[in-house]
Amino acid sequence: MVKAELISSVAQEQGLKVMQVQQAVDTLFGMMSAALSQGERIEIRGFASFKIRDYRGYQGRNPRTGESVPVGTKRGI
Repeated sequence: MVKAELISSVAQEQGLKVMQVQQAVDTLFGMMSAALSQGERIEIRGFASFKIRDYRGYQGRNPRTGESVPVGTKRGI
């Protein structure tokens, strides 16, 4: 499900205008994004929890050539 489908589904199920639901979803995702960018952890009980993690670099392999390639550090959820 993509964001547009979520908005449409909630609007239809709750009998709300699509613009109202879109504003609520945008606000929610914006607040979640801001919290994660500040290093906070998000927990929505019964659904999921989110936090930013740092991943160490490692030695990967190019699947086409089999050549060994370094993969740098990265951050992700």
